Amino acid sequence: MKLSIAISQKILKICKEKNITGNKLASICCITQSTLQSLMAGESSNPKLLTIIRICDGLGIKLKDFFDDEIFDNIERED
Repeated sequence: MKLSIAISQKILKICKEKNITGNKLASICCITQSTLQSLMAGESSNPKLLTIIRICDGLGIKLKDFFDDEIFDNIERED
C-alpha cells in the first residue's frame, strides 16, 4: 500500500472513531481544508511530517500512536 493511501485511511478511521468531520478537523488542527482534503483523499504523495503532527495534536493523539497501526506495516515507496 502506498503511504498516501495509508495516511488517508488512518485519518478517516480516527475521524470516524471520534465523530469528527474533515472540516472540523481542519479547523481544530489549524490547517487548510484543501490540505486536509488532499490527505484524506490520498492525493498527497508526499505529506509533510509537520502536517501529520498538527493532525495528531488536533486529534489528541501522539505521533507514535498514529503510525502504530498494521496499515503502515507494508508501505510502498512513492519516490
